[in-house]
Amino acid sequence: MATMRAARLNTTDRSFGVTDVPRPVPGRGQVLVRVRAAGVCLSDIHLIDGSLSPLHLEGDTVTLGHEVAGVVEELGPEVFDVGAGDRVALQAGEYDRRGRLLTRGVDYDGGWAEYALAAEETLVPIPDDLPFEQAAIIPDAVSTPWAAVTATGDVRPAEAVCVWGVGGLGAHAVQLLRMVGAAPIIAADPDEQARDRALDYGADVALDSTAPDFLTRVGQLTHGRGLDAAFDFAGVPVVREQAIQVLGEHGRLVLVGLTAKPLEVEDGTRFSYLRQQILGHYGSEPEHVTQLVDLVRAGRLEFSRSISGTFTLEEAPEAVEQLEKRIGSPVRLVLLP
Repeated sequence: MATMRAARLNTTDRSFGVTDVPRPVPGRGQVLVRVRAAGVCLSDIHLIDGSLSPLHLEGDTVTLGHEVAGVVEELGPEVFDVGAGDRVALQAGEYDRRGRLLTRGVDYDGGWAEYALAAEETLVPIPDDLPFEQAAIIPDAVSTPWAAVTATGDVRPAEAVCVWGVGGLGAHAVQLLRMVGAAPIIAADPDEQARDRALDYGADVALDSTAPDFLTRVGQLTHGRGLDAAFDFAGVPVVREQAIQVLGEHGRLVLVGLTAKPLEVEDGTRFSYLRQQILGHYGSEPEHVTQLVDLVRAGRLEFSRSISGTFTLEEAPEAVEQLEKRIGSPVRLVLLP
């Protein structure tokens, strides 16, 4: 039996390491992809530390990695629209027969491996000149903020916005808000490196969200009207409290960062009078990944500065540690199996 190397997590005892496993064989409607790049996300860290658990995993062990790009290696039966050698990114999930949304690298084996299985409909063709490490991060690191900005947040040109948390997703949110014409774009983060990055990605102003005059500065920058849209990419209760205080009339608070903490609206009367909204957001739809690849193909977007470091598959534990400790304030670390 052919084997391959894979970075596996036991969700019962949270043991994690790179090991030999059987190389998968594509079934009906599936392809085997030779993984060329796989992103390392905070969700992977949360799986390893136990703060996030799979809902639909069969068994207790899974190959991590939901941000994946590579080359089609082998076709299963009844695969019609792709061929061996095609360059592809993989959607971060798919629906099963019962209509449940399954996440790659969470509910079934992902791309922290030499090879990954993928249903044909989850393949997204990528241009020949798009590096695999950049293609890999489009599903999730870019598509999640893209969906948050364009679908859930429905941001329009000249709307005042603020992004709290300029990490792997928030940095791309700033970049994408710039592209859709939001103004002003305010970035909020206590980390100086993150604020500098926000300016590089297109923020008009980057503020320390812990500064005593932070809320006053947001009010000044929006000429007293408040924010049209606020994006919480941090998943921290104090961020949500701040955002609600500076929302304007018809303002939307979009919750992208995940937290189990309760959410409170201190002045419910004001919230209702101004007809404000709090909107939950999770992930993206397949069309958002396709849209982003089309925008890259058209020269509107590029993500070279988003790759903060690359690691071999055997170095996956080191990549996890670097992201967990935020060494160097990375946007995205990428495994190159």
